[in-house]
Amino acid sequence: MPAIRGTKSKKKTRRFTRNIDQIHADLGSENHLKQYTDTKATEDLPGLGEWYCVECAKWYESEANFEAHKKGKGHKRRLKQLKEEPYSQKEADAAIGLWTDNGKGST
Repeated sequence: MPAIRGTKSKKKTRRFTRNIDQIHADLGSENHLKQYTDTKATEDLPGLGEWYCVECAKWYESEANFEAHKKGKGHKRRLKQLKEEPYSQKEADAAIGLWTDNGKGST
């Protein structure tokens, strides 16, 4: 049975992985990653959740698949994306012309 919004909607949500800023938080804090992995039931994960690529936020069925993934183009592309620092809220506000007034301006 197709998804509510059409057949393509189902495919998009099935392939969805964590966003870049979430992965940055996982890499920066072991506790953040542990909170995410604890929400998943191990018996529902591929390979019982043993092989997990933190950079790509994907689970793999076997060690051979995991090692092949590490050598692949998709993994290397994600590593390149993760080298850049994510934008902060302060940078986003400055880009649209917002700033905070700290009282040191002219009156």
